[in-house]
Amino acid sequence: MDAVGPRIEGQGSLEADWAACPWLEALPVHDAASVLQDVRRLVVVSPHPDDEVLACAGVMQAALAQDIAVHVVSVTDGEACYPDAPLWPAARLRDARRHELATAMRLLGLDATHVTPLGLPDGSVATHEAELAAQLAAQVLPGDLLVAPWVGDAHPDHDAAGRAAQAAARGRGIRSLQYPVWAWHWLDPRAATGPWPGAMRIPMSRAAQARKHDAMQAFATQTGAVEGLDCEPILPAHVTARFRRAFEVLIG
Repeated sequence: MDAVGPRIEGQGSLEADWAACPWLEALPVHDAASVLQDVRRLVVVSPHPDDEVLACAGVMQAALAQDIAVHVVSVTDGEACYPDAPLWPAARLRDARRHELATAMRLLGLDATHVTPLGLPDGSVATHEAELAAQLAAQVLPGDLLVAPWVGDAHPDHDAAGRAAQAAARGRGIRSLQYPVWAWHWLDPRAATGPWPGAMRIPMSRAAQARKHDAMQAFATQTGAVEGLDCEPILPAHVTARFRRAFEVLIG
């Protein structure tokens, strides 16, 4: 999760509104074992360090519990998230966010060997979309499940990463799913229907929820738990609340 996308303004709906959302409640529930059935490896495409944890920490843990290999493709280093914070220039943020990602992965039972950082420019993934699609196509193999951002998430990096993943999955003939991140900020929980006819809720155990929460807290630059940040953090409490649910959502 990173710099605000074009349709995202203000605080968005609070988690209490989402807890009462009829279309979210109506999404079919699929256990992780069924989603991961016959999967050789789970490959998670993350536009910025933290998106993989916010959206997929539970699914990644479930894959590990089933002895399914997990790999994260970290598209950018999220170095452009605070352009107006002089104490947090891009070079410092790049180093910090890579370190935060490594810490979060360890908390989920993974390590640096499970992450491929691509180092594409934060905020400009769309201009490198064909390159990203080619890199993803070169990395995935038959039997992989490719999970990437929803193409309508309304953040340009997320949308581009989602499109690139779809192209790679089609080209390689593998299964793909999508996840929402910024969408929780601007979708209307009071609407009669949601935007994802093929979406599902995937429950998490309390232990998995606790590990996910700890991994989320590893991203101190994003939660604001660092000195010298004179603006609202990317992940204030009302945003992280949306990712502390007892389930995750994937879109088929």
